[in-house]
Amino acid sequence: MFDFFDFSNMHFYFALAIAFVNAFVLCFEGYKFLQIIQLSGYHSRGYFDWLKTSGGIYVGRLAMVAILSAACFIVTDVIFRAYGDYYAYFGLIFYLVFSIIYISNVVYFSPQKIPLKLTNRMNRAIILMWILSFAITFGLLIITENYIPYFRLGGLALSPLILPVLVPFVHICLKPLEKAINQRFIKKARKKLALFPDLIKIGITGSFGKTSTKNFLATILSEKYSVCATPFNFNTPLGITRTVLQYLDYGTQVFIAEMGARQNGDIKELCELVEPKYGILTAIGAQHIATFKNLDNVKKTKAELPEYLGKDGVCVFDMDNEIVREIAKNATCKKIKVSLKDKNSDVFASDIMTTNQGTSFKLHLGDKTYDCTTKLLGLHNISNLLLCVGLAKQLDLTDEQILLGIQKVMPVEHRLQLINAKNDVTILDDTYNSSIDGSQRALEVLSMFKGHRKIVITPGLVELGTMERLENYNFGARISKVADLVVIVNKTHYLSIKQGLLDNNFDESKIYEAENLIDTQNVLKDILQKGDVILWENDLPDNYI
Repeated sequence: MFDFFDFSNMHFYFALAIAFVNAFVLCFEGYKFLQIIQLSGYHSRGYFDWLKTSGGIYVGRLAMVAILSAACFIVTDVIFRAYGDYYAYFGLIFYLVFSIIYISNVVYFSPQKIPLKLTNRMNRAIILMWILSFAITFGLLIITENYIPYFRLGGLALSPLILPVLVPFVHICLKPLEKAINQRFIKKARKKLALFPDLIKIGITGSFGKTSTKNFLATILSEKYSVCATPFNFNTPLGITRTVLQYLDYGTQVFIAEMGARQNGDIKELCELVEPKYGILTAIGAQHIATFKNLDNVKKTKAELPEYLGKDGVCVFDMDNEIVREIAKNATCKKIKVSLKDKNSDVFASDIMTTNQGTSFKLHLGDKTYDCTTKLLGLHNISNLLLCVGLAKQLDLTDEQILLGIQKVMPVEHRLQLINAKNDVTILDDTYNSSIDGSQRALEVLSMFKGHRKIVITPGLVELGTMERLENYNFGARISKVADLVVIVNKTHYLSIKQGLLDNNFDESKIYEAENLIDTQNVLKDILQKGDVILWENDLPDNYI
């Protein structure tokens, strides 16, 4: 037994050096776990859900590194101990080799849709992770050296096993600091917004179509106003804060904030930040049920927008959606009602015709009717467009300005985006974020391509909680009515979708399985023909694969 705190003992300095280097090794080995907690929005629940469903493969690989390294440490200790204590350190070579192999496979050779982003928050997490890894490694070395003499350096072999727990622990430790930093930026955003007393502020929420509606509205309102809208899917307090601090300037007349939510109170928090006078409520359904728990919670949370607007505010409602109709019934704000069905609505559309070039329809505004064409596909996109028309009319745009804006509206990337590929192949890119309603609408658009072989590529529907298996089975049943070939990506929902297909007499030989994006491309090389139409429905990020 060695006294590690005897500074004349060289093993003390070796342990310090080993712990120093191993802390870096563990930070690299923890890449996948750090990536997943970032993709989960730094919510531990999402991280542990991934750990239960897909993370086992990475835990298994870490266990293999630990087992092989431990075996090598024992063997080298037995063989070399007779030649002196320091020869046992030869086992470090094997540990580093196994670690490098693991890191290479996970960081460099494993397919990644969204790599780890080294934001300020992530950098703080990595620094704390390094400190804790150093302390844990040094402690393990002391324990094994003093109490398990024939397992010298064995603590080093065991250290990778702490990573699945260490990463969320680091996140929890930093939560108070991150909350304080976030509040400081949010406070700055509030102060900046207060400098714009005449700014027209608009909030948009719903389960589906928020980003598309936001972009359509920004395009139409730009015919009259200088518009600033939250970019991409910046729909959280920090996303909106970042938009205000970076993009809002003194020439801005309209600010549009997309408002996302995963639990009760989220929309209210965003409203208190933005203080909108106008709102749009898009379609509402069973999205993010895994965090909301039930549809009633979704309804209550989305209703927080019109509740905040109150009697002095204005909200546009999609009256074709049952839940939105219920919310509108109880709302006290001024209501603008739009519909594809109800002619008594403030804004409605008729004679809707969709082709592979876009959609034409008649727009009814009050007692006037206009012929319109747009590059958008799908009835849901026309609904979203009508929501924007309703608010634009409220904000005093002329009919001519609205019609000109409609012509300029472009499909949002990866949201039923029409792409003409080589060999007369048409791709309907609906990969951003699929939902039950969204997938139904995408299949409706696919069905309009008569005389073409239709291929559906999908990993299934997610974030549906206990409904997930049933809804993926139903999704398979709906696909069977439209598609000629189906490629199911990822094993998570393969059986549910396949069973839904087979129970509706779909030919099993026309069902293909792919593990990831690269595998999907290889499958397409074998089956794709001239003139095919491909619907790519949903594209899961790394925390679902």
